[in-house]
Amino acid sequence: MSLKQPSNLVQRVLVALVGIPLLLWLTWQGGAAFVLLVCVLAIAATSEFHHLASGKAAVLPVVFLLGFTLLFQLNLFVSLVAPFILIFLLYIGLLVREVFQTRGSRILNIGASLTGVLYVNISFGSLLLLRMDEPAGMHLVFLLFCCVWAADIAAYFGGRGLGGRFVQQKFFERLSPYKTWEGYISGVLGSFAAALVFGLLDPVLDLVPVLVAGTGIGLFSPLGDLIESMFKRDAGVKDSSSLIPGHGGVLDRFDTVMFIAPLMYLLLLFVRSGN
Repeated sequence: MSLKQPSNLVQRVLVALVGIPLLLWLTWQGGAAFVLLVCVLAIAATSEFHHLASGKAAVLPVVFLLGFTLLFQLNLFVSLVAPFILIFLLYIGLLVREVFQTRGSRILNIGASLTGVLYVNISFGSLLLLRMDEPAGMHLVFLLFCCVWAADIAAYFGGRGLGGRFVQQKFFERLSPYKTWEGYISGVLGSFAAALVFGLLDPVLDLVPVLVAGTGIGLFSPLGDLIESMFKRDAGVKDSSSLIPGHGGVLDRFDTVMFIAPLMYLLLLFVRSGN
């Protein structure tokens, strides 16, 4: 065990050194580059969720789901109407399919297919919509990444440094036995600190909304990890895939971003409607 941990840590660091600059560069580029990034991530996440759900239900063929994901994300870049039409058609198609289906539970089959499609596409679609909001889009996505990473890092070191010293109860042991209240509080503070620095340095976004967003990310980001842990535990796997060395799959690495992006987009719509 002691030999594997450093190797895994080295993999994680090396992937981060390459992946984070690439992620930030594609976000900065925007346009077709960012759409390509979102499509690749969404397609990989859809494949991973299909793998998780296949052991529980007779889900739609993975090729069909991958095609749907690609169409959804590409159409979202053009119009908000087409993706909703796609979801409507998928829902009707799932109902008709189950009339002729002979395997598994009808409710589980529909639920597993629809949950995977909505979970992945609404999450990454929200990230795409955030980036498309000009001129603030790039700054909003950078803020999202910075606060999520700061919350993760602060929660990790805060939980290890303070875990069990003041609070004996785990944060959510049923789904994530290593999370502690110390880690959670440290994550909230880390996200707030990152938002404060970001807001003071960023020339586009106002400080108060940035602090609100940063605090919210810190408060709710653990839910993204817990939701993905819930899916993995139900499927009986440790990682969603081995696509990213040392990190697992896209669902493992982007679970928090996937949960926070729709909430942040809703916050953006709320702020826009109030102006």
